[in-house]
Order: sequence, then structure tokens, then C-alpha cells
Amino acid sequence: MDRGIIDRGVGMMRDKVTGARRWVVKIGSALLTADGRGLDQASMAGWVAQMIALGAAGVELVLVSSGAVAAGMGQLGWSARPRAVHELQAAAAVGQMGLVQAWESSFARHDRHAAQILLTHDDLSDRKRYLNARSTLRTLLDLGVIPVINENDTVVTDEIRFGDNDTLAALVANLVEADLLVILTDRDGMFDADPRTNPQAVLIHQARADDPQLDAVAGGSGGALGRGGMQTKLRAARLAARSGAHTVIAGGRLEQVLVRLRAGEPLGTLLSPERTRHASRKQWLAGHLQMRGRLTLDAGAVLALRQGSSLLPVGVKSVEGSFRRGEMVVCVGPNGLEVARGLVNYTALEAQRILGFPSDDIEGILGYVDEPELIHRDNMIVL
Repeated sequence: MDRGIIDRGVGMMRDKVTGARRWVVKIGSALLTADGRGLDQASMAGWVAQMIALGAAGVELVLVSSGAVAAGMGQLGWSARPRAVHELQAAAAVGQMGLVQAWESSFARHDRHAAQILLTHDDLSDRKRYLNARSTLRTLLDLGVIPVINENDTVVTDEIRFGDNDTLAALVANLVEADLLVILTDRDGMFDADPRTNPQAVLIHQARADDPQLDAVAGGSGGALGRGGMQTKLRAARLAARSGAHTVIAGGRLEQVLVRLRAGEPLGTLLSPERTRHASRKQWLAGHLQMRGRLTLDAGAVLALRQGSSLLPVGVKSVEGSFRRGEMVVCVGPNGLEVARGLVNYTALEAQRILGFPSDDIEGILGYVDEPELIHRDNMIVL
């Protein structure tokens, strides 16, 4: 393998870790259950203490936790992971109780609240549910609550299963627009060969997530307890990179691993996106050619958008088209020229009713309020 390509600029991008303000941390089943011996409460407490320290330093955290199936297997006395979906779902139902209680009690010792969120693939592929999940997570972060996310293993089927929590973590990183995805695993990172069979294997400190050379070294299964291996972690890093997030794959058993990463230590493998988060999201929005509706704005709203504000209903003069929450609409100024496009938070019918009104009036008009903005600036590209 060409070491010049794989390790070029080691340490040069670690400022992307130290400067990251929103982290998604994923912890795998083997770590959480001490390789299948039941929930490792001591290690969980240690990770929580590190996350609390990061929070005190201004980092917003979302935790993606595996372990429900593995924990349930331990409680049910099963030594081998079952193959039947209904048995996996039963194990998850049993294990999820203890898993969420363990996280909640660990955070409670630091006077912090945790929130359980169970997701399926449908929740993130359906635009309305995607925005609902995003709004909930954003509110929890604003409240200082740590969201603890897991795949909803008790109801998933083969058709809607994420397949592994690495993929789920990457999708969550995209959902909350995280700066950094940290995948804690039972290995110290990605190596240029399998360290379990090759003592000469060398840790890959840093690479571009899209580097094709990585595919050759990402083989291997996820073991008896989990569904993910290094291949799924590489795929997760590439998914996270689509929205500009960096990914670190690191050993969860390394002492104070999260705190040391935040301090800039070159632990694990850092996989970087090709573009910045803003550029990636801008490209994604700009590439959506199918517009479901049209909003005509007043001059004040056009000026506000160009200064970086969200679109509020008070600045909208008219609504055209038939669109649902989460669909793409085009925004035009008084002269009819396009000024922006974005994902709308209300249906066309709802937008018709609240246009021209301040955000404080939305609840009085509709009887509820999903968002104070018609289009949030994070879901908008201004042209």
C-alpha cells in the first residue's frame, strides 16, 4: 500500500477533531457487553464521564448505542446470536430495558438527562419523519439532554433494517449535521492488514474517506455479537462525509479516549471528507432539480435570507403548488427571480394559512407548531 497516500499529513487535520462542536459517538456491542458477558457498567460509566467532560467544554453530543440484542442474549442465557428475526427482536426487547436504564443512571450521576430514541430506516428515508426526528434531536441538544439512539430492533424487518449501528450513526451524523462521527470499537483503528493475524500490521492514522485503497484493508466480519466490521465502519465514514463530517475510528478501551481525541492526540484512524460540511450540503440541495412548490417573498425576506437568516412565514407573500412537509420548494423575490431553495417545514395548505404572520402566531392559527421557520437556514441554499 502507498504509505504516502494513506498517511499524508498525519496530524494536520486533527484540528478538525479538536474544533468539532457537535459529535456523534457510536459504541459497539462488543465494548458495551464486555464481549458478551453482560453490560459493562464500569466502562459505560467511564465513557459517560468523558462525554460529560466534553459537554462542559462546549461539545454537543449524540450517543448511538449498540448492545440491546447482546444484552438481551445475556439476560436470556443465550450464548449464540440467534438467526431468526423474531428471536433477535425478543432479545432486543429484553436487552433494551437494561441498556437504556444503564445509560440513564450513568448520566444521572452527573445531573444530566438522557433521552431514548429508537429509529428504523423508514424514519430517515421519509422526509416528514426525517424532519420530525431532526427537530426532536435539535430540541434535545438545545435542552442539554444527551440523546441515546439505537436501531428499533424490536420492530425492524430485513427490509427496513439499517444492518448495523455504524450505518445508523452515519445517518444520524447527517441528520443532526454533526462535525464529527466517532466510532468506538474493540480495535485501535483501521490497519493496513488484519492485526489479529499479521503482527506487522500498521495503523492508518489518517486518510480521505473516499480513498479506494481503504477498500482492500477493510475486510473482516463484525464478530459473534455485532453485525458490523471494518467494512461497515468505512462505509459509515463515507456516508458521514457526504455532509462534510469527519470520522474517527478508535479503540473504545483506550484510557480516556474521547477526552484525548478532543485534546488532539492522534488516536485511531481519522477519515476526512472531500469537501467541507457547508459545501457538501450546498451541493446536495443544489442538485435537487424537482421542485414541489413556489414561495414568493417580500423584499425584506430576500434581504434576510442573503444575510444568513431562516425563512419566516411573515416574509412570504404567496404560495403555489402542492407540497408536503420536507419537500423541496423554490423561493422567488418580488421580481419573480429565484433567490433560494430549501426543504419546507409545513405543507402547502399550512403555508397558505400562516403566510404573512409572525412565527408566534403559528400555534394560534394551526393549533400546533412544528417549527418557527417555514424553511430553516440549515435546509436552504441561497443562490
